[in-house]
Amino acid sequence: MKVVLRAENIHAFYGKSHILHGISLEVGEGEIVAVLGRNGAGKTTTLRSLMGLTPAREGKITIFGQDTTRWPTFRVAAAGVGYVPEGRRIFANLSVDENLRVPLERGGPWTIERIYQLFPRLEERKLNRGRQLSGGEQEMLSIARALLLNPRLLILDEPSQGLAPLIVREVFRIVQQMKAEGISVLLVEQNARMSLEIADNAYVLDDGNVVYSGSARELAADDARVRALAGASAEEWTLT
Repeated sequence: MKVVLRAENIHAFYGKSHILHGISLEVGEGEIVAVLGRNGAGKTTTLRSLMGLTPAREGKITIFGQDTTRWPTFRVAAAGVGYVPEGRRIFANLSVDENLRVPLERGGPWTIERIYQLFPRLEERKLNRGRQLSGGEQEMLSIARALLLNPRLLILDEPSQGLAPLIVREVFRIVQQMKAEGISVLLVEQNARMSLEIADNAYVLDDGNVVYSGSARELAADDARVRALAGASAEEWTLT
């Protein structure tokens, strides 16, 4: 399988705080890869390093065969990487339709019309301002904006955070749809069970280290491990 993203031995810092201690992971073409772990494990920092927002001090990042380790964020995005950060960074004072017209459209299958087909709820609310949307609608809008860049790789940080269970299921259905469209997905999630249901492979982080890497199905089958994810500690895991 062709690898679209590979991180090798990534070390990252916030000021003097050493957050990532040699993270390595990869995403294959058309794969969903889940990154799991308790709060503070380094999941968001890993994504920020991949996007050039918290540049890696050591290690190498390769995206679509190019060394992007020192690239600024806009260049990573322009290469075909869609990034949906946690916290749903939408424009509160713009309408749904105006929010969708903010990204520079890149050529490809995803157009505003197609977005409205995938997210009929957004079409219903297209004249509503961002601040008038529910959390689930804001998350859909965040994903929709990333899709308009027609990415080959979509990076999602906690898309289900704070959402009602029914809406969570809808968001995960959309993530699966991305895979069906041939988009590779790197997904950071607190919801371990649902992530493992849709992922091909999984990584578990603890204190800035990878403590599990392997098949999502195998990890999902180990109920005790899945339950331990909220408080994963390195001693509980064996590297594969």
